[in-house]
Amino acid sequence: METIKQYMENYDCAVEATLDVIGGKWKGIILSHLMGNILRYSDIKRLMPKVTPRTLTRQLRELERDGLITRKIYAEVPPRVEYSVTELGQTLAPIVKLLNRWGGEHIQTVLENRDKSEDGE
Repeated sequence: METIKQYMENYDCAVEATLDVIGGKWKGIILSHLMGNILRYSDIKRLMPKVTPRTLTRQLRELERDGLITRKIYAEVPPRVEYSVTELGQTLAPIVKLLNRWGGEHIQTVLENRDKSEDGE
């Protein structure tokens, strides 16, 4: 097992380490949907129709591996699986809320800037 010092040697800064854990197109969205909720896979998939099942499964596994979410399997037929945010994952709630707010406040300007850039202005 790597020590924290060895682990941090893999990153140039803590932001890089954080983005390694929550980065990617879907992890932040998954966390956002799970904050304060317990959801089944089908619930998450319904909330995120653009993600492929393979990618969603991979992202959920990575979040679980890193200790940000937990998966509870019920011994039923058919099996029922529920996902929820762990105590460690809850520490990301302020970040996820800020990302949500920033997107709501600034995405229009960003998209306009992209359009200008593509138009050669």
